[in-house]
Amino acid sequence: MCAVVLAAGEGTRLRPLTERVPKALCPVGNVPLLDRALARLAGLGLTGPARVAVNASYLAGQVVRHVGHRAHLSVEPDGPLGTAGGVAKLRDWIDGRGVLVGNADAYLADPARTPGPDIAALLHDWDGETVRLLGQPAPDPAAPGTFDGRAFTGFSLLPWRRVRELPVEFGDLVRTVWRPAEAAGELSVVPYAGTFYDTGTPADYLAANLHAAGGGTLVDPGAVVTGRCREAVVGAGAVVRGDVTRAVVWPGATVHSGEHLRDAIRAGTDLTVGVGQPPRPGASSMSDDADERRTVP
Repeated sequence: MCAVVLAAGEGTRLRPLTERVPKALCPVGNVPLLDRALARLAGLGLTGPARVAVNASYLAGQVVRHVGHRAHLSVEPDGPLGTAGGVAKLRDWIDGRGVLVGNADAYLADPARTPGPDIAALLHDWDGETVRLLGQPAPDPAAPGTFDGRAFTGFSLLPWRRVRELPVEFGDLVRTVWRPAEAAGELSVVPYAGTFYDTGTPADYLAANLHAAGGGTLVDPGAVVTGRCREAVVGAGAVVRGDVTRAVVWPGATVHSGEHLRDAIRAGTDLTVGVGQPPRPGASSMSDDADERRTVP
C-alpha cells in the first residue's frame, strides 16, 4: 500500500487568498491542510518518501519546500494534470501497489477517532481489486456527483490494475476510474462518521476553521491579541488590535485598532476575503452562510 496526496490545484474559488499561497498550504486551525493530510496518513502507518507522495503544480515551489523530505514529490510543471493525471504521473513510483488517494483540501474530523484511525475502515479487509470511496449521505441522494446516495469526502482507494492504464494527461478520477468501476459493480462507499468540509470556498474554509476551533477561539502562542476575539482562529505572528468574530486571521496578518472583522478571512495587512460577497482589500463581511457545504466531488 502507498498513498498520494493531491496538492497541485490552483484553488480558484479561494482567490485572492490562493494568489499568495497554494490551497494545500492554507491553514485550518493554524495547521496547513497538507500537514493535516500527512498526519492522517501517518496515523495509518504511511510515512516517508517510499510510501507517501505529494504532487505539486500551482506555486509548486512553496509545496516542495514545505514537504521537504517527508514525502516523494511529483511536480507538474506545465499546469495541474487533474486528479487522474496526477496519479498517472506517479505510476512508476506506485509500481504495482494499491494506492490511497487523498485531497489535500479535505478537512475531516471525527470526535471518536484520531486522524488515520478515523478512515481506517476504508482499508479494512480490502481485496486489492475494487475501488472504495469515503463518503457521507448526500442531502439529495439522487444529485449528480453522488455515489450510492453518498457524497465523496476526500479519500479513495484504488487498485493497481485501474491505475496502470491511466494516461499522463489532464483528467479526473471521477470519469476515468470511479464511474467505470461503479458501472462494473466494483465500487463501494465506506461511510465517514465525522465532519467533512472540502474547504474549496471561503464559506467552507471559514466553517472548517471554526470547527477546528471547537466553537471557541484558537490563538497561536506567537500571536499578539489586545482586541476582542470571539469564535476565531488567529495564526502565529498575527496582531489583533480590533474586534474579530467568526473569522480567520492568517499567520502574520494584522487586524487594526477600530476594525470589526466578521465572517471573513484576513491575510497580511490589506486583504480580507468575506464570506458571501466578492472579496475586497481592507473590507470585512457580515454574511452568515459559513455553514454552506459543497457535496459534489
